[in-house]
Formats: sequence, structure tokens, C-alpha cells
Amino acid sequence: MLVLENILSDRGSRYAVSVGPCESDEDARAFVKALKRRKKFAKATHHSYACITQEGPLKNDDGEAGAGMVILRMLERDSVHGLIVVVTRWYGGKHLGGDRFRHVQEAVRIGLEARKDNGSDTV
Repeated sequence: MLVLENILSDRGSRYAVSVGPCESDEDARAFVKALKRRKKFAKATHHSYACITQEGPLKNDDGEAGAGMVILRMLERDSVHGLIVVVTRWYGGKHLGGDRFRHVQEAVRIGLEARKDNGSDTV
């Protein structure tokens, strides 16, 4: 599991991105559950994610409407299969409007690039 904390912040909201292997809906749920075992992540407002498995595409907005689809489109565009990307947000008290989608996209880019650079799923 690759976890990058505090990668972006805007108007009090903070973002993290996590990346790891995922071959099924069960894997996706287990990944998010493992992430939430971390005290800091358990307190986050949203854990939006997407992955493309052999069963098909999976996404979950976790209350951040449209975020899962943004992640999924980026994975589809880059033909990334068998990998879950979770964008975590700690809400800072101010609405970000459309900027939140830009932040989700940037978080996904950072996560995929870091995984590629790192060459593994752990940090």
C-alpha cells in the first residue's frame, strides 16, 4: 500500500492519496478498511476511490459527489487495471466548488506517478 499524506491543501481541506493492488470489489473494500485503521485516516471526511478489475470498473464517491468518476476516468484514460486509487479528504470548513475535482485529479496524478517512481506498493 502506497500512502502519500498531505499532498494538497486548499481553504483548510487537506488531501492524501493511496494506491494498491485491487482485483475485486472485496479487495477494494478491504483496502479502504485497512486505510481507515490508521487513526488519522479514520477521522477523514471522504475516501473516494476507483479501480478497474476483471469484473469491471468500480467506484465510490463516499459523499464527495462525482469524485469516484473523476478517478475512474483517469484510470481508464491511462489503461490502469488491477490498481485502486483512493483520494482522502479532510474537510476544512469551506466549500471548494469545482476546485475539488481539480484537486482529486492532481491527487490521482501524484499517486500514480509516485507508484511508478517507487516501483512498489509500499512506502
